[in-house]
Amino acid sequence: MGIKSWLSKPLASWIVQKQKKWSSDPVGTQKNVFDLLIKKAQKTTFGKDHAFDSIQSHADYCRLVPVREYEGFKEYIELVKQGTQDVLWPGIPLYFAKTSGTTSGVKYIPITKDSIGYHINGAKDALLNYVHQTGKSEFLDKKLIFLSGSPIMEKKNGIYIGRLSGIVNHHVPGYLRGNQLPSFETNCVDDWESKLEKIVDETIDQDMSLISGIPPWVQMYFDRIEERTHKKIKDVFPSFSLLVYGGVNFSPYKRKLIESIGKEIDTVETYPASEGFIAFQDIPGQAGLLLLLNSGIFYEFIPVEEYGSANPTRLTIGEVKTDVNYALVMSTNAGLFAYSIGDTVKFVSTAPYRIVVTGRVKHFISAFGEHVIGEEVEQAMKNALLKHPEVSITEFTVAPQVTPEEGLPYHEWLIEFISMPADMDQFAHDLDQEMIQKNIYYKDLIVGNILRPLVITSISAGGFINGMKKMGKLGGQNKAPRLSNDRSFATIILTA
Repeated sequence: MGIKSWLSKPLASWIVQKQKKWSSDPVGTQKNVFDLLIKKAQKTTFGKDHAFDSIQSHADYCRLVPVREYEGFKEYIELVKQGTQDVLWPGIPLYFAKTSGTTSGVKYIPITKDSIGYHINGAKDALLNYVHQTGKSEFLDKKLIFLSGSPIMEKKNGIYIGRLSGIVNHHVPGYLRGNQLPSFETNCVDDWESKLEKIVDETIDQDMSLISGIPPWVQMYFDRIEERTHKKIKDVFPSFSLLVYGGVNFSPYKRKLIESIGKEIDTVETYPASEGFIAFQDIPGQAGLLLLLNSGIFYEFIPVEEYGSANPTRLTIGEVKTDVNYALVMSTNAGLFAYSIGDTVKFVSTAPYRIVVTGRVKHFISAFGEHVIGEEVEQAMKNALLKHPEVSITEFTVAPQVTPEEGLPYHEWLIEFISMPADMDQFAHDLDQEMIQKNIYYKDLIVGNILRPLVITSISAGGFINGMKKMGKLGGQNKAPRLSNDRSFATIILTA
């Protein structure tokens, strides 16, 4: 056992004890965060515009600070970009995390001196929880690969601008830098496919123990390794023991990833966002991610059916219930207040508070009033694959076909198969039956002959990768939308 793995165990125990302390008083922890945010931002432009000095309670906050998406912050963000001090948070941010929004175009999310540490500690604590729960720490003595965006940044008016994963790359703890791959130079390559080849060059003969990244891009890395070596990943990297992932539901990718690896492997799920590090899987193998209530973020939860209404219910942590879909709203020590992150979550536990991500507030299909959400299509696909074990897939997305050339409208499932169903009609039928069980409105539309059963369109190998490339969103932290209320993404995939 090396020095890093040996030292990690007492550190992991200390971190877990700290977690137990704040998680045992979730309401008090969140109140402390709320009070600190309001106090510290009182003299900012945003604080003055919203009478922060008069806020004494959450009810006051709801009355004075409406829920906003990114567009509602643009006026303030533009001032910050010009170098104006004390706009959203005291001073100016250290960074802007540059993200590609689906409706807002490019977004600039502030990261401040107060918030950057939580981005780093979230990832670190996820690994230390794994060490504490499993007793496994030897992976820390070997090579660790992080598939991330370029760390190159530009600087404007005193603020560095770059991708979140690239920004975080600059803050990897020194004790891990010697283990980290790929090299800084390779990470700086912007073109994903060129970068991937260089990553393979640098890692193929290394003693890799941990690989981290978004599942579809990890799969691309595995595919390139297999193409070069004609071996399973376990034979190329005998020490590979832990996969850390986030950003998408793991289930659709799990089967192919495990096939590529050649053995079952431990996994840890994380929930990082440009707005803050939100949650991580604190107990391996157990569903749900521990919501980080002491990480400079005050959370509010809006029942999904009320999202977008004039005066939605805004629940705090002590008011939520399990198995209810909520739109996630955050106020942060980076200067975002009552900010709708765009994700929907569901609590699977309240002691402690653990969540699963169920979709996006704007990623749904309701062309006929059915309001099908990401969680439903992913669960339907998972169950259909269990019924058809011969089938494996790379990726899928769902879009409405409102004006077909003939017949009733339908939901089109664009699926990139690795291995095809023995009976495509039966697979489509089973998938449709799963959707009927999941969504009563969809069932009513099918039974009432408003919609016909779903239609599967098989996408050729590489179709999704080519589509993402066409959109300029190949690699890094980008991911394909699971479903859309229009056909824009479907059209890109079909014509890529």
